[in-house]
Amino acid sequence: MRPTPTLPVRDGLSPSYLWLQPGPWRDMLSFLAERFSAVPAEAWRERLLRGEVRNQHGEALRPESPYRSGDCIFYYRELPQAEERIPVEEKILHIDQHLLVADKPHFLPVIPTGRFVQETLLVRLKKATGFADLVPIHRLDRETAGVIVFSHNPASRGKYQSMFQQRTMFKVYEAIAPLRADLQLPLVHRSRVEEIPEQFFKMHEAPGEPNSETHISLIEARGAFGLYRLEPVTGRRHQLRVHMASLGMPIVNDLFYPDAVPVGVADELDKPLKLLARSLFFIDPLDGGERHFASERTL
Repeated sequence: MRPTPTLPVRDGLSPSYLWLQPGPWRDMLSFLAERFSAVPAEAWRERLLRGEVRNQHGEALRPESPYRSGDCIFYYRELPQAEERIPVEEKILHIDQHLLVADKPHFLPVIPTGRFVQETLLVRLKKATGFADLVPIHRLDRETAGVIVFSHNPASRGKYQSMFQQRTMFKVYEAIAPLRADLQLPLVHRSRVEEIPEQFFKMHEAPGEPNSETHISLIEARGAFGLYRLEPVTGRRHQLRVHMASLGMPIVNDLFYPDAVPVGVADELDKPLKLLARSLFFIDPLDGGERHFASERTL
């Protein structure tokens, strides 16, 4: 269960938190400098002196504050250098008292991760709406564009999140990929999708009981390529990209599948991954009404 933050939302960014485990550290500065080594120790010292690291009781921790296993600390996730703006724009499709639905562009991460903090869909939407409790209720890759749903009401969030666990939220994607004359469509592709141990960012199909399922059909041919309709029944990470690549039809401009490009390659904004979360449908768990949202973007 997420603890109650003791730091406020700042610049659209909610504080991160961490439960402290047993360890050899004597004070908070030595712990933070080692645990988050990408941030210089002097930067952590300055943040501690500014009161930007607090425990679950709201007490501001100082550099010399003792490291106490079992405490929960709150801190702001910041990068040492200012982020460069990603020149793409999101659009809000719908807002009500429970949900916010957005149309995400390619290249924009949903939540803070790695080198992205401010330049994320979540932080941008918090700044635009003032919704401090905004939380995405499903995933969408940074490379993928399209419809994504957020909850901004903690009281109803669990009921909407349960739709994904119960598979009662239906999503339709579109993708551009090579045509295969020998492949009869539509088809249902099932396989076991697992993380590659030595490449945590990449998935693959492994032997064993299938844990993923995608329905694939062709909308139209476009020369040597086709516009495909993809309907995932399950929600494994990178599932659609893995399934299409395994069928010999890798999605156009996919930098991970079938072969990953070297880490650190800059984004080519004119070559987005040709994958779009086109639409989403569900029966609202609160009032029983039909909900349908569709992206305004095209591939």
